[in-house]
Amino acid sequence: MKKYLLALVAVCSLTVSQAQTVVGDATLPNSVTMGGTELALNGAGMREKVVFDLYAGGLYLVSKNSDAAAIINADETMALKLHIVSGMVSSKKMIGAVDDGFDASMDGNTSSLDAKIEQFKGFFSDKIVKTNVFDIAYIKGKGTVVYKNGKEVGSIAGLDFKKALFGIWLGNDPADDDLKEAMLGKN
Repeated sequence: MKKYLLALVAVCSLTVSQAQTVVGDATLPNSVTMGGTELALNGAGMREKVVFDLYAGGLYLVSKNSDAAAIINADETMALKLHIVSGMVSSKKMIGAVDDGFDASMDGNTSSLDAKIEQFKGFFSDKIVKTNVFDIAYIKGKGTVVYKNGKEVGSIAGLDFKKALFGIWLGNDPADDDLKEAMLGKN
C-alpha cells in the first residue's frame, strides 16, 4: 500500500510541475481562464532594468502565435500576467512605466486614449509589493480587465485601448526586447 501511495504522490508532483513555468523567482501557470476562455501560456520571460529583475511576464493566448502584430490587432481573449519579483517596483514607478509604455506604443500620439490611459494608471495606485501578481486580460466583447492578486480592480472598453496596451510589450518599441521575444515564444 505504501508503494502505491508513493507512486501516486510522484505522479501528482510530476503533473503539478508540468502545469507551471518557472521564470526567475516567479512561477507562472501554463494555462489560465479569462472570461470563460481557456488560454495557454504562449511564452514568458523577465522584465529587467539594467541588471535588476523587476517582474516575470507571461503572455496567454487561445492558440500559440509568434506574430506580434497579429496578437496586438486580434479581437480575441488574451492576457498578460505580471508577477512582481522586486521591491523596486512601486506604484509611482509602475505608473511612470505605463506612461512611457503608451507613449512608445503609440509613437507619442496618445491623445485619442488619454482618458482611458488615466483610468488604467489608477489601477496601479494602491501599494505594489514584491509577489503581487497583475493579470491584464482582454476579454472579447467586454474589453480590458485588470486583476491584482486575483481581485478585479477595473475594466476599460475598446479594442483601440487593447491594441495600444498590448503594444507596450509587443510593439515595435517594446518595454523590453528580450521579454517581447520570450512572450512570443522565440527564446
